[in-house]
Amino acid sequence: MAPIASYQGVAVACPVTVPYQRSSERQAHWFFGRALAALVEASGIAKDAIDGLACSSFTLGSDTTVALTEHFDMSPRWIEWLPTGGASGVMALRRAARAVQCGDASVVACIAADTANAQTFAKLVGDFSRFSNEAVLPQGKAGPNGIFALITDNYMRCFGARREDFGRIAVAQRANAADNPNALLGGKPLDMAGYLAAPPIVAPIHMFDCVMPCAGAEAFLVMSEARARELGLKGARIMGAIERHNAYFADPVAIRGGWAMDADALWAQAGIAPGDVDCLQTYDDYPVISAMQIEDLGFCAKGEAPAFVAARDLTVTGDFPHNTCGGQLSCGQAGAAGGFLPVVEALRQVTGQPLGAQVPGARVALASGYGMVTYDRCLATGAALLEALP
Repeated sequence: MAPIASYQGVAVACPVTVPYQRSSERQAHWFFGRALAALVEASGIAKDAIDGLACSSFTLGSDTTVALTEHFDMSPRWIEWLPTGGASGVMALRRAARAVQCGDASVVACIAADTANAQTFAKLVGDFSRFSNEAVLPQGKAGPNGIFALITDNYMRCFGARREDFGRIAVAQRANAADNPNALLGGKPLDMAGYLAAPPIVAPIHMFDCVMPCAGAEAFLVMSEARARELGLKGARIMGAIERHNAYFADPVAIRGGWAMDADALWAQAGIAPGDVDCLQTYDDYPVISAMQIEDLGFCAKGEAPAFVAARDLTVTGDFPHNTCGGQLSCGQAGAAGGFLPVVEALRQVTGQPLGAQVPGARVALASGYGMVTYDRCLATGAALLEALP
């Protein structure tokens, strides 16, 4: 594989979170609008000067990024629509960075937003994909829980993992969420006994293995380093970034993702090793997926995540800070915004702007994503390394 071209000269800045709500009757468009307004306020850049827009959502209905330009009276030179769920944050970052490098846009707003209520969730589950409609729904198995129960069960059988191993991830993330006012479950402590006693959803998945759907938005700006410095913004540079789609499609059930194909290229591009990372932000729709990312990104070998997390402290002040805002398992899953959360939290940590606790001395963060579930896997993966601008 040819080396990945550098992202030199590009900065990421202005992490924005529109506060999560358990349920909302507002449309997704409202959350996009609030995120855009917050980006303008945080950056001091006029809306008319934002000439790039990359968006992701599940609940915009028939609208896409181009329709949002009309809603918000924008006339950008460059747009991107990313219906890729949990991988959309890294993908937006990569595409926006290349647009800035090429001169196709000077300032790109990257936004993911969704609303949530009983009606929108039922519609999403009922029409998620053709795979779902033709092969899963006829069996009475709507939604992702059954699919990720299959993945979790297969992982446990292959590598001898136990529920306690996944519980360590969930419990640590709940501790990390305690100081985050945006974490909908942050005020509800969770210990291992409570995790193990939770009611089953689809064996071996229990309640605290599942994310809680909610409404909200996550966003950031991409521009040149020179522009960020001129504006006095706290920003980060992209040390390296990868993405891969439909990786290992011949595996009967997913035990790995596209990160494993490209992790060496990621570390080579960045010129660092896994041990140089100050915090890891994984896409955590289920703990098993975080375990897979820890392995496939090179922090340990395949099947060794259970032993790895048992030997480490995953909390903000621990020796391996992981999902430092609480992740989706404690904040909630605001639809496609969940795919932006790892990037936004990584940016918050390396620029000293966390909503909750700060990882001491954090300068390098790794954000990764995983999205678009089919029968027994997700199709899109990505990862990005961010370092605070000097």
